[in-house]
Amino acid sequence: MQKIKMTTLFSAILLSLAAISCGNNTTEINGDNVTTASDNRNFTSKNRLTENEAVRPGIEVLRQSGFEALKGKRVGLITNPTGIDNKLKSTIDILAEAPEVKLTALFAPEHGVRGNYVAGASVANETDEKTGVQVFSLHGKTRKPTAEMLKNVDVLVYDIQDIGTRSYTFISTMGLAMEAAAENGKEFIVLDRPNPLGGNKVEGNLVEPASRSFVSQYPIPYIYGLTPGELARFLNNEGLLKNGVKVKLEVIPMEGWHRSMTFAETGMPWVLPSPHIPDPSTSILYPATGIMGELDYVSIGVGYTLPFKLTGAPWIDAQTLSDRLTALNIPGVEFRPIHYKPFYALYKGENLNGVEIYVTDEAKAPLSLIQFYIMQELAAMYPDRKAFGKATQSRLNMFDKVCGSPKVRELFTKNYKVSDLAPFWDKDTDSFKSRSEIYYLYK
Repeated sequence: MQKIKMTTLFSAILLSLAAISCGNNTTEINGDNVTTASDNRNFTSKNRLTENEAVRPGIEVLRQSGFEALKGKRVGLITNPTGIDNKLKSTIDILAEAPEVKLTALFAPEHGVRGNYVAGASVANETDEKTGVQVFSLHGKTRKPTAEMLKNVDVLVYDIQDIGTRSYTFISTMGLAMEAAAENGKEFIVLDRPNPLGGNKVEGNLVEPASRSFVSQYPIPYIYGLTPGELARFLNNEGLLKNGVKVKLEVIPMEGWHRSMTFAETGMPWVLPSPHIPDPSTSILYPATGIMGELDYVSIGVGYTLPFKLTGAPWIDAQTLSDRLTALNIPGVEFRPIHYKPFYALYKGENLNGVEIYVTDEAKAPLSLIQFYIMQELAAMYPDRKAFGKATQSRLNMFDKVCGSPKVRELFTKNYKVSDLAPFWDKDTDSFKSRSEIYYLYK
C-alpha cells in the first residue's frame, strides 16, 4: 500500500473542479437561496482552476459580490479563527471593514471567536478588542442565541471550518443558531467551506431521540458527508430544527470545490479549529479514535504530538497489536508499532506502547470502525483489560451520546467483535445518502 504523503497546504491543484460565477443574483433551491452564477446554476461545471489557485471559500465569493447579501443589514457573525480568506484575513475583520455592512454582534462557539479559550472551557460574553464589537457566548450557560442577543441583528452569518464528524460541536452551534434565527424572524447565511473528509464518505447510525445531546444534536450519521452549507439546507428542509421551524436560509457556496477533494487538494490554508486538530490529516483520524477516547481506556495521542493518530498504554505489546491489526486487512489502513510518552492528559509522563494509524486510502477506509477493531484486538490480547471494564458511568453515558445510541456499546460488548456491531453501525448510511443528496451543492 502506498503511504499517504503530506503535501503543502498551498499546493497546485490540477483536478477538474466545479466553477462558480460570482454574480450577485441568487436561485431558490428547496426553499433556500444559494448564490449562483448570473445566468445559471453553474457551480458543477467542469472547469479547471489555474495553477496555484485555491478553492475559494464562501467569504471570498461574498466579497467578490460586493457583499450584496449583507448590504444595509445589521450582521451577527458566528465564527472562530477558522473563518478566514485564503490570505488568512479573519472574516470578522473583513465584515467589520466592508462598506454598507454593519457588524453589530459576534457569537462565540467553543474556543471563542479569536480562539483564546481552551477545549471545554466556558466562553465569556465580552467585547472583541480589535473591532469593539460585542461578543456573545454560545459555549457556556447559553448555547442558543437569545432574543436579547439578536435584538440588534437582522441576519446571522455562519463561517466556521468543520471537520465532518457529528460529535464536533460547531455544527450543533450552527443548528441551534438557525433555530434562534427562525424563532426571532432573522435571516441566516452560511459562508460555505470544505468538508475535509470529502463529500462522499458517510458512516455510522443516525442519532436516536433519547441520545441527542450537544455532541449528537441531530439525527445524522457520525460521518455525514456534507459541507456546512449543505448540512444547513438538510436540517432546514427536513424539518430537523426544533418544532420543525424553518429559517430564511441562504448559502454562499465555494468556488472550485468538488466532493472527492481532500483538504490538501483545495490549496486553502488550514487553521486549527481546535487545539488537537493541528492539520487536515488529524481531521481524518479524529473519527477513527475519538469515540474510544471517551472511555479514558487507552491514550489516543492527545497530550502527545500526534493527537487522534495513536493508540497506546503501558500494558500493550506494540508489535503484537500492530501485527494483529495488520492481519485484519482493513481496507485503506496500515499500522506500525510506536512508543511514546504523553506530555499531558491520560498517562501523562508514562512510557506507552501501541500503534500509529496510517490512512492510505481515505475513500476505502472505514474510518469510524478503526477504533472498534483496536478494542476488539486488545480484548483478545488482554481479556482482563476490556475497553468498558473499568469505565465510570459518566464515561459510558458520554460514549453512548457520541455514538448516538447505547445499542452501539451493547452490541459490541456482547463478544467484543466488530462483526456484531457493523450491521447496526452501517444500517442508515445508504438511506441517509439518498435523503441528503438532493441538498448537494457540488458534484
